[in-house]
This record gives sequence, C-alpha cells and structure tokens, in this order.
Amino acid sequence: GTIATASPAGDTLPVLMAAGASVILQSARATRAVPFESFYTGYRTSVRRPDELIVAVEFPAIDGSQWWRKVGTRRAQAISKIMIAGVRGTDVRVAFGSVGPTVILARNAAAILARGGPLAEAQAALVKEIAPIDDIRSTKEYRSTVAANLLAEFWG
Repeated sequence: GTIATASPAGDTLPVLMAAGASVILQSARATRAVPFESFYTGYRTSVRRPDELIVAVEFPAIDGSQWWRKVGTRRAQAISKIMIAGVRGTDVRVAFGSVGPTVILARNAAAILARGGPLAEAQAALVKEIAPIDDIRSTKEYRSTVAANLLAEFWG
C-alpha cells in the first residue's frame, strides 16, 4: 500500500530507495522490474500502469551497514516530518522522505561522502537536492536543517 500510494511521507520508502530495491509490476500481459529510484514520477504518481499490480519488491545484497531514522511527533502512528535511510559500505546511498514531492535519493551528497569530501560540503549539496515545503507538520527551514543534521549523524 505505501509503495502504491506514492506518498513522500511513507516511512519505508527511503529504506527501499537507499537499498537499491526494484519494484516488480505484473499485468495480464507481462512482468517488469522497475528500479525504485525510477518508480516515482511526481507527487503521488508512479510509472505503474492502471492494469499492473505490485507483486514483489526485490533487494540486491547489501554490502555495508544500513541506517534509518524517523523524525515525527511520535515514534509510530504519526506522519513523519522527515526520514532518512542510508547504506554505507562499498557504495554510499542516502535517501530522504518528506522533503520533496517524492522520496529523494541524495546522489550528490552521497558522492561527496563516498569520495571522502567534507561533511559540510555534503550537507550543502543535500540542501540543494531536497525541496521541502511548509505544511501543518513542519516548516521547510526545519526540514532542511534536520536533513543536514541527520546526514551528519548517519556519517558520524
């Protein structure tokens, strides 16, 4: 359900993005695998066609440590203000939720960290990659600041 509704606030979606998962779609005619990072096309929209069902999610073997955090009013049963999921190993992948119209894979920030660049440079790149909004749960300034802080916590 969370994958299909395409909400940028879905708690598990940054995990799927950071893990490099694929969504398996099936119709009466065919089955196809879509990389999770290509699955969403906009706010609450995806590449899934009306005649397709999500039948599975596949994950590659992950080399390294995995990390996830949720910031919200409560730990559970509350819409997140922001989430982060990261993989740190031979590859560095960092994804954020509730900071844009879709889940965001922070490619530039991750590339800076992977090459040993300064954390401050990665945080600055991250702030340019995300597009948070003001809403009833939080402000865009808060989300930008927390995203940068969570990146530092992930990397530290």
